[in-house]
Amino acid sequence: MATATAQVVASIHLPRSQASNASTCNHSLMISCSNVQRMSSSSIPLNLVSRRNALASVFQSAIYFQLGSQFNISLAETSNAFREYIDVFDGYLFSYPKNWIQVRGAGADIFFRDPFVLDENLSVELSSPSSSRYKSVEDLGPPQMAAEKVLKQYLTEFMSTRLGVRRESNVLSTSSRVADDGKLYYEVEVNIKSYANNNELAVMPQDRIPRLEWNRRYLSVLGVENNRLYELRLQTPENVFLEEEKDLRQVMSSFRVIKAVS
Repeated sequence: MATATAQVVASIHLPRSQASNASTCNHSLMISCSNVQRMSSSSIPLNLVSRRNALASVFQSAIYFQLGSQFNISLAETSNAFREYIDVFDGYLFSYPKNWIQVRGAGADIFFRDPFVLDENLSVELSSPSSSRYKSVEDLGPPQMAAEKVLKQYLTEFMSTRLGVRRESNVLSTSSRVADDGKLYYEVEVNIKSYANNNELAVMPQDRIPRLEWNRRYLSVLGVENNRLYELRLQTPENVFLEEEKDLRQVMSSFRVIKAVS
């Protein structure tokens, strides 16, 4: 009995309009194929093949038929260190470290994190399909202008009502590239440091000593498809960035926006 060692993860998301009317269905269905054992059809009774497995096979076949020729995707070529995540309904795909785990309810469209370095994670953010009409990532302006918008969005999200909290931020680099799908992508790197007073309620200024809470690097990849802006976000502590950089950049370079299945 042969064993397939390739690992692939394909995420099948139901359209929100349909998901809201299906009380017994999950919003998303994760199909994970890992160490799949191949058996001859004669050894598996037909009545034991579940509808879910049949549906998974149909969707996976459709995904790789549609995308394989465009991105040269195949089971045999999947890296041992990475898994692939494909969302055909929202229209994007990327690879991520195989030991990272998915976190649900994190607010993003999808969210994975390192189980050991808890401050290291990735997520995908999408603009609203009803209120955005993007034609190209160049609608954001040149990369530097896009970077300022990305940084402003991060700082807005990190706003705090605590006394004595201060954030320092700067854009480290910006770039643009045309990927093998022929689409233009922007890449942005920023650093944000957060400081807080050790005694925020102290009356005397000398008793309120600022200390560094965290120091992180944020890497974003921006792309446009389906009239929507897509942003792949990676977060990592600065003190582990050099160690993790190779894997993080591989995740960045794998990000693609694709035609969504309606």
